[in-house]
Amino acid sequence: MDWTALWLSLRLAAWTVVILLPVSVFMGRFLAFRQFRAKGLVEALVMLPLVLPPTVFGFYLLVAFGRNSPVGALWQQTFGHQLVFSFEGLVVASVIFNLPFAIQPAQRGFEAIAVEVREAARCCGMSPLTSLWKVELPLAWPGLMTAMVLTFAHTLGEFGIVLMVGGSIPGETKTIAISIYDKVQGFDDRGAAIMSATLVAISLFTIALTYWLSARVGRRLS
Repeated sequence: MDWTALWLSLRLAAWTVVILLPVSVFMGRFLAFRQFRAKGLVEALVMLPLVLPPTVFGFYLLVAFGRNSPVGALWQQTFGHQLVFSFEGLVVASVIFNLPFAIQPAQRGFEAIAVEVREAARCCGMSPLTSLWKVELPLAWPGLMTAMVLTFAHTLGEFGIVLMVGGSIPGETKTIAISIYDKVQGFDDRGAAIMSATLVAISLFTIALTYWLSARVGRRLS
């Protein structure tokens, strides 16, 4: 069992969820409640990582993050090391690649809130921030939970983007998905089976925990 790769994957998934949670709330709410001319284009751009092959998307991110790019050069000057083939580069790539998994379920959650509920909150004198915190977020909770679970689970199993942007540097960018691939390539079927079963167990536990939390919140709101 490659515990270093597993821990790195869990760190990557956790950071991705932490960063995308506020993004999913803001973008999900914005796309759910606002109507504007370019809305279809924005939604299409958000969904683009879902339909592009990971190697294609990873190639463009590799070019965008390289030391010859403005982003890569700025990162190199600021932090003293390149963005690609680093854990920070994996986090940035994972955040971008998981945008559809985080934003779309959140958007559906906010869209499920009745217009009358939001209007009643305004009539009660609630500010937009108070209405978001006390009314909208509790009602959109199932969608937000789904978004975070999908993001966490998808990040754990991501292979193409990680390999393109991060390579396979032990302790830095070698996630458990890449470690499983290396085990298979080395004909270590037992090691690959153990790590695969561990990923299945973590994903199953995460999904079960989500259903349990959603049920508890649903009972409190009913």
